[in-house]
Amino acid sequence: MLISNNSYVPPQSFILNGIPGLEVVHVWISLPLCTMYVISLMGNLGLVYLIYYEESLHRPMYFFLAMLSLIDLLTCTTTLPNALCIFWLNLKEIEFNACLVQMFFVHGFTGVESGVLMLMALDRYVAICYPLRYAAILTNPIIAKAGLATFLRGMLLMIPFPFLVKRLPFCQSNIITHTYCDHMSVVKLSCASIKVNVIYGLMVALLIGVFDICCISVSYTMILRAVVHLSSSDARQKAFSTCTAHISAIIITYVPAFFTFFTHRFGGHTIPASLHIIVANLYLLLPPTLNPIVYGVKTKQIQDSVIKFFQSEKGRS
Repeated sequence: MLISNNSYVPPQSFILNGIPGLEVVHVWISLPLCTMYVISLMGNLGLVYLIYYEESLHRPMYFFLAMLSLIDLLTCTTTLPNALCIFWLNLKEIEFNACLVQMFFVHGFTGVESGVLMLMALDRYVAICYPLRYAAILTNPIIAKAGLATFLRGMLLMIPFPFLVKRLPFCQSNIITHTYCDHMSVVKLSCASIKVNVIYGLMVALLIGVFDICCISVSYTMILRAVVHLSSSDARQKAFSTCTAHISAIIITYVPAFFTFFTHRFGGHTIPASLHIIVANLYLLLPPTLNPIVYGVKTKQIQDSVIKFFQSEKGRS
């Protein structure tokens, strides 16, 4: 809102417009999204409880998996309930400060998720390349410090985003073409230069996304070299199988993430806004929904723990 030639006040609220062009099918779109959200809640909460309950899963790999499940839960919970309110109840208004808070947590939790995936890749590297020193290298204090450092990195790098947005003048539309407050979707409404926001966003992408992917790539390159030199085919098969679930989680997370990132900056005029918003929602929902399923199917220790858990519960009843 314009007050004078050189002073502005931020809008009191934004309007989240949902998925443009698909308003008549908002309810139908919400059904699979809601189903995925319920599955993610049940799967991730169940996985965290199973890791806590079963002592055989008290190992670095599963501690990192519990971290991933908790972050996945927080990520989708910051956006999907709000999206369902838009689809079901037509509640599109969000206060300006609430929008900034949602933006901070969405980007913060996705940054932490990327870091946890990197830690899981390093865990597999140590387990396969240095199996005899695995327990000595990845002790509980090291795991706790690594998890805390990853969390702080992801959240601290996102702190400038709300302040960079708050300094911008919004003297035109307050309608956000999205289901949640994404940084680029918000700053594009400004009537001033957003160069600083774009540059800082790219810096954060390099410091988190590119750095983590490089670490993951190096880890799996070293893993592949170690596995190829194993003399036993059974040992090679076992080593590959322990990495399959994690590689699937990486693909599920990074493919829609990169699509969302690049379309915001380079494909704004060629890719329909509706497709971009749908993928942006799947980017936050697919990993929480599929990761518990992938790890449950691909990890024998988790399967055995689930069977043991239900057998013990049956025995108690």
